[in-house]
Amino acid sequence: MTATELPASLIRTLPGSAYTDPQIFALEQEKIFETMWFCAVRTSELDAPGRFRTVQVGRESVLVTRTREGSVKAFLNICRHRGARLCTQEEGEVKRAFQCPYHAWTYGLDGKLVAAPNLTSMPDVDRTTYGLVGVHVREWLGYVWVCLADEPPSFEEDVMGAATERLGDPKAIDHYQADELAVGRRIRYDVRANWKLVVENFMECYHCATIHPELTDMLPEFKGGFAAQYYVGHGAEFADEAEGFTVDGSAGVARIPGVTEEQDRRYYAITVKPQVFVNLVPDHVIVLRMIPLAADHTVVECDWLFLKDVVDSGADLDRSVELFHRVNTQDFEACERCQPAMDSRAYAQGGVLVPSEHHIGAFHEWVTAKLRD
Repeated sequence: MTATELPASLIRTLPGSAYTDPQIFALEQEKIFETMWFCAVRTSELDAPGRFRTVQVGRESVLVTRTREGSVKAFLNICRHRGARLCTQEEGEVKRAFQCPYHAWTYGLDGKLVAAPNLTSMPDVDRTTYGLVGVHVREWLGYVWVCLADEPPSFEEDVMGAATERLGDPKAIDHYQADELAVGRRIRYDVRANWKLVVENFMECYHCATIHPELTDMLPEFKGGFAAQYYVGHGAEFADEAEGFTVDGSAGVARIPGVTEEQDRRYYAITVKPQVFVNLVPDHVIVLRMIPLAADHTVVECDWLFLKDVVDSGADLDRSVELFHRVNTQDFEACERCQPAMDSRAYAQGGVLVPSEHHIGAFHEWVTAKLRD
C-alpha cells in the first residue's frame, strides 16, 4: 500500500483547502447557493402587508415581503438607480412602499417603481422594467424558499424529494404539520467554521457517543455510531425510560395530531441540500437553516416549532428546547475545533471517513460535481 492508498474501510474526505480557500467558497456561492432553492424565512414572520426580512443568499442580499394582496414576493435588495442597498435592516415593516435612502426611488410591495424625484419628466422610463429584480419563491413546511437562478431547478425533486429520499414516503413529513406549527423558540448561532463541516457533522453520528451524552441517553442506538440518516425510512427509537424528547427525558408537550403510531417515540433527521436540516419528533419539529457568509463563517438559525395552542398557552418549552440546544452547541464547538486544522499540512489531502460515515462521501461527490457544472 502506497502513502496515498487507503485501506478498504476508509475513504478520503475533501482536501483541507475546500474548507478554507476564499476562491472555492466564492465558487460555491455562485454554483450552489445562487442556483438552488434556499430556505430564507419563516412564513409567519411576514404576517402583514409590508412586513419584510432580508437574508444573504450567496453573494446577494434578498428582500422578502408580503404584498397587500397577501402573496409573498422576493427581490434582490438593490435599488435600480445607483445600486444602493434598499433595506439595511434585517427585518421591519413599511406601510406602502420601499424607498431607497440615497435618491428616494420608491418601489411598491410588488416591486414596481412607483415614484422617484422628477420621474414625471422621464416618461420613457418604464416602471416595471426599472422595478426591483424579482427572485423565484415557493412555500413549504411553513418557510419561504427562494431561488436566484433564472430557471430554478425542480422544487419537487430537489427540496421535497430530499424528504422522500430520507423517509421513504412522500407523505411521511406531512404528518408533522410543520406549516401549521408556531415558532416556540429561535436561537441564532454564529459558527466560525465552513458550512460543509456543519453539514458533515449533522449527517453522521460517529461522534455522538463522544460529545452528545444527553442525546445518546435519549436515543441509545446513536452510541453505536450510525446516524438515523444512514438508513432510509428509519427513525431512532427513544430510550425506554424517556417520556419525551427533552433534556432530562421528562414528558414534553402535546403530540402533533397527525403523527402516526409508527412515528411516535422516534426521531427522524433530514438534510435538504445545500443548507437545511429538519428534525422530527412527535411533539415538535426543529429546523436549522445555514447562511454561509465566508469560508470560515456560517450563521445557523434554529427554530423549535410546536403546536400553536401549546405556544399560545405559555407552556414551559425549556426542557424540549434545551436538549437540541446542547446538541447544537456541542456540534458547533466541534466544527470550530476542526476549522483551524483545515489549513494544516497534515490535512492538505484531507482526512478519512470510517464505514459509518461513508454516506458523507456522496455529499462530497455532490459538492465536487456542482462546482464542475
